[in-house]
Amino acid sequence: MRQAETKNLSDLMWVEKYRPIKIDDIVNQKEIVESLKNLMKEPAEMPHLLFTGPAGVGKTTTALCMSRQLLGEDWKRDTLELNASDERGIKMVRERVKKFASVFKIRTNEKDIRKFRIIILDEADEMTSEAQTALRRIIEDSSETTRFVIICNYLSQIIEPIQSRCAIFRFKRIEKEIIENYLKSLCKKEEIKYDDKAISQIFESTNGDLRHSINVLQTASVMGSITHSNVLASLGLSGKSTVNEIIKLAVSGKFNDARIKLLELTAVYGMSEFDFLKYAYESVYSLKLPHPEEFAALIAEYDYRLTHGSHPDIQLTAFLAQLSRIGTK
Repeated sequence: MRQAETKNLSDLMWVEKYRPIKIDDIVNQKEIVESLKNLMKEPAEMPHLLFTGPAGVGKTTTALCMSRQLLGEDWKRDTLELNASDERGIKMVRERVKKFASVFKIRTNEKDIRKFRIIILDEADEMTSEAQTALRRIIEDSSETTRFVIICNYLSQIIEPIQSRCAIFRFKRIEKEIIENYLKSLCKKEEIKYDDKAISQIFESTNGDLRHSINVLQTASVMGSITHSNVLASLGLSGKSTVNEIIKLAVSGKFNDARIKLLELTAVYGMSEFDFLKYAYESVYSLKLPHPEEFAALIAEYDYRLTHGSHPDIQLTAFLAQLSRIGTK
């Protein structure tokens, strides 16, 4: 009964309902797909993989499709998928990754020549440097039993010893025409009316992030149809829109109001400090603030501080204080 409920919940989310199952169905990453298909022809010789690129362009989906095709019907048993942003430290690497990597794959029949299992580490750029160092050693020691697929948004946050042990694939943002056509195809499948301008508005607001685009589309569809006003209302529910509001408040000198909304966004809704700065960076240019070079330099400074382990709440609050100071000049 519980499995049936889980399945129904997955079907309710379009991102999961229409997630590709085969690697050939991945949207817009043709060169990467072809390269991976060639690697998959000789599974025993397949290297560890490192997928890097912006959010929502198919990195995790590609890894899951590969795992499903390489490992067959028992792929879930032989795949460990972890989100490294949830468990960033060395404890996770030693207890979960090392334990899984040390076990040989069980062969279910004589035709099963794929002796390895697969570990998918999502958002690995949020792992601490100590955890990445421990991971490097496990990658070295478990090459006979395990293949790693390491996924990140920022390649520069992955230590060089891990990069050198992986084949690196750089995913690109999905083009406007491809996203718009894909969203229209979903509308037809769900039998929902849509307006072409509204579909274009979704792309302009999500900047090539297909996952975010699908979520906005589904939220707008609940209001009846995909119209410009419904899309704007859906975008108003997103975390990205809240970041825009926080930046506006800070720049206008309303530091306390901005801080309260920031704490709500991070503590209640769980937005990471790195996502906040990423959206803040986009806001600076979309809002056409004066002296964008000062804001860009400020964001770079606090991104550097957070990367080196500074306390997120303190640093983001200081970031807002600096914004208020610049904005009131």
